[in-house]
Amino acid sequence: MFPPASKGTDPAAIGSGWGWQIGKGRSSKGMGTPITWIPYCGIAPGPAELAVRWNLDPLLILGLAAVTLAWWRWGSTNANQRRFLLAAAILLALLFVSPFCALTSALFSARAVHHIALTALAAPLLALALPVCRVPGGWGFWTGVHAATFWLWHAPPAYEAALSNHAIYWIMQLSLLFTALALWRAVRAVPVTGGIGALLATMVQMGLLGALLTFSGMPLYAPHYLGPLAWGLTPLEDQQLAGLIMWAPGAGLYLAAALALLGRWFAREQATAA
Repeated sequence: MFPPASKGTDPAAIGSGWGWQIGKGRSSKGMGTPITWIPYCGIAPGPAELAVRWNLDPLLILGLAAVTLAWWRWGSTNANQRRFLLAAAILLALLFVSPFCALTSALFSARAVHHIALTALAAPLLALALPVCRVPGGWGFWTGVHAATFWLWHAPPAYEAALSNHAIYWIMQLSLLFTALALWRAVRAVPVTGGIGALLATMVQMGLLGALLTFSGMPLYAPHYLGPLAWGLTPLEDQQLAGLIMWAPGAGLYLAAALALLGRWFAREQATAA
């Protein structure tokens, strides 16, 4: 169902790190095409080593700190916005600096959590850290752009490219974050019906992608052919778990946000009627 490790691989040398993706792998373009996986977050860890796999990339840490400080100084205008900014910065540090970053090299299900947290938690926190204003293009445009971006980066060839090149990896992460940020800012700036429509449409596309991954009969992501084994999962089980994460909690976050908007609208209507 999935290709074995390259000939000459010594399982004893791999140990709990089964899921090394540096070295020869197999591209989804063809079983006989050897390629090299170089995940930004490092080689896929096993359970025994995960706790020490912090990502201390100085450029990442300095960049995150600089953007947070600049946003704090010039982007946020009140205490509430700064609280949301601080929460977003802490979440981004957890996603990219903590050992969770390394876990995404091993498990596609961890990558699903990572992308959901980036687009459905960090992005709305950043939107709340900015003043409300209309976004060029409107909610319909950004709903479509974000959905297309999300599906693009979960297509196996694009995903494999992101785990083969650090620059492409950051294009993936930043495009997911900024299209989601534009979507959430658009939701805040439009009438409640438009915001609910955008959130429900995003929920549907997230659930559809999750269903496709859950019911796929074969593993689709070559960088995760080996990594799940150290965690007691087959590649297909890991992929199905990722699909379930997108399908239920991932889509559920957008449903919860839509219901919150609806609840606020009802509260305002009742206050106006009174």
